[in-house]
Amino acid sequence: MSSAGRSGAEPPIRVDLLSPAFWPEVRRGTERFVRDLADGLLSRGHHPRLITSHPGWPGHSVEDGLPVRRVWRPPAGWLEARGFEHYMTHWPFSEAVLRRGDADIAHAVFATDAIAAARWGRSTGRPTVLSFMGIPDHVGLHCRRLRSRFTRRAVAECDATIALSRAAADAFWRHLGVEVRIIHPGTDLRAFELGQERFERPTVFCGAALDEPRKRVALLARAFALVRRELPDARLLLSRPSPGREPTGFDLPGVELVDVDSREALAEAYQRSWVSALPSFGEAFGLVLIESLACGTPVVASNRDGMREVVDRESVGRLFDGDDELALARSLLEALELARDPGTRLACRERAEDFSVERTTEAYLDLYADLLQRERRSD
Repeated sequence: MSSAGRSGAEPPIRVDLLSPAFWPEVRRGTERFVRDLADGLLSRGHHPRLITSHPGWPGHSVEDGLPVRRVWRPPAGWLEARGFEHYMTHWPFSEAVLRRGDADIAHAVFATDAIAAARWGRSTGRPTVLSFMGIPDHVGLHCRRLRSRFTRRAVAECDATIALSRAAADAFWRHLGVEVRIIHPGTDLRAFELGQERFERPTVFCGAALDEPRKRVALLARAFALVRRELPDARLLLSRPSPGREPTGFDLPGVELVDVDSREALAEAYQRSWVSALPSFGEAFGLVLIESLACGTPVVASNRDGMREVVDRESVGRLFDGDDELALARSLLEALELARDPGTRLACRERAEDFSVERTTEAYLDLYADLLQRERRSD
């Protein structure tokens, strides 16, 4: 069903979005996805609400037009220290909030929340959606205790499971034996606009968490040291970690830590840098690549998983193979040279426009309409 067919003919849809954590406690791609989808729904006259958790007192607020209900997340350090799945303690409280509401659809982005949504769905007869933020391969499913069990249960019990890329959807089939839909996440192209002026010195930016091994920022730092042999004035900007989480090994020539907690600061970092890098593995999509491209900045990424679907042409960046810091350094140098091409900014922006929030929102509204229509037919 198109947006034209929905507007006026269909009442606003009440969507409860469930995310285990949110801004300002956590700022990752998942949280940006939730906020952007909520904004897209709000802009079309629908009624999203976010149910999330934090370590503090329960509370309710309205944040830039989005109603947010925060439930208490009991301490779970002892569980996580023993290798159990993250975010196992809050979901009964999220389910209670969900049951007291009047949502038409519950849409979760984490398996434990999806299980809570599915329980609500069984009792109300209303549809539930899981947007799976990762890749359900062997490593992803078994790196935490109970993750595989929770994921399998969530996928089995929700009415629709969404993968972020073809790579993620293929992993669902290979490892779980289920076919899922694909809806690429989108970027707010108004928040991430084309930049006009780059730093004078060749600059690479990486906003990934320094202390998350999967992001492989240490590999990037080693590759950057090789880049500086050819470009001695090059800089590498890394996201400053929270106090108490500063890893060692990044006090290197040309490496600087910057604060990019706000969306405005992040956009400026993309706009002024020559290249953005995401050397991680296990990325279902790589939303930060789209943010960089939207600002006109070419990217360097690993050739694994969903990132290949973003960097699908050499006019917007380079892919490197495996764990080879020399290959990564070579890709960085090529991308820095690409940034000198006057046509690169527009090529990057045009690629980003394939992944707008508007397109993503329309795809989810079509999904919601389909599920609600099925619900009405079954009544």
